[in-house]
Amino acid sequence: MLRTEKLNAGYKQLQILFDVDLTVEKGITAVIGPNGSGKSTLLKSIFGMATIHSGNVYLNGRNITKLPPHEKVKLGMSYLPQVENVFANLTVEENLKIAGYWLEESERKERTSHALEFFPELREYVRRRAGTLSGGERQMLAMACALVKNAKVMLLDEPTAQLSPKFAEKIFERIQSLRDEMKITILLVEQNVKRALEISDNAYLLASGRVVFRGNASELVSHPKFEKMCVGIVD
Repeated sequence: MLRTEKLNAGYKQLQILFDVDLTVEKGITAVIGPNGSGKSTLLKSIFGMATIHSGNVYLNGRNITKLPPHEKVKLGMSYLPQVENVFANLTVEENLKIAGYWLEESERKERTSHALEFFPELREYVRRRAGTLSGGERQMLAMACALVKNAKVMLLDEPTAQLSPKFAEKIFERIQSLRDEMKITILLVEQNVKRALEISDNAYLLASGRVVFRGNASELVSHPKFEKMCVGIVD
């Protein structure tokens, strides 16, 4: 579904990622690592919001390295940052409407109805401004907007950050449902490492901008140096 090839990227002249080869199969692929390892930069590079110095990004075999973000959205990719992932001053309904701005009205309404079926909690809030929602509800709205865009690949950047344990678990369950029911491929960056690996099929571990582990998520959890690698100790 998604692949990077010898990706070197960062912000302007600052390089954060070094020769990152990533292959995202159908299902959930977790990207974990210590703070500053380049996890968020990887998602931004794939989506076109960071500086790619060299290397390539492929979506379904197509080279999308130089495509702007809005073109990648039309190809079925959505990026959900940790914060500012919805328009806080607009209502839930208006956010969903903007998500499908390029669609014919009938198709947009159909997709919106489908998204609200998947996130029924949002139905009672359609007239409320998104900024008044809880953090977990805003995450649900961001995912609902991605469904309106007909996303086939979602890049999720720490979707449970600053959420209560109860709401965080609800978000994890919805992420699994996006995979199992909606057949959406997910690249997940998450601070709750063990829970992320529990729901993931495959995993990558980054340290200092380089891939130090790739493989099955359960293999990473059982790796004898798992805890050391998660805090950046690689030997």
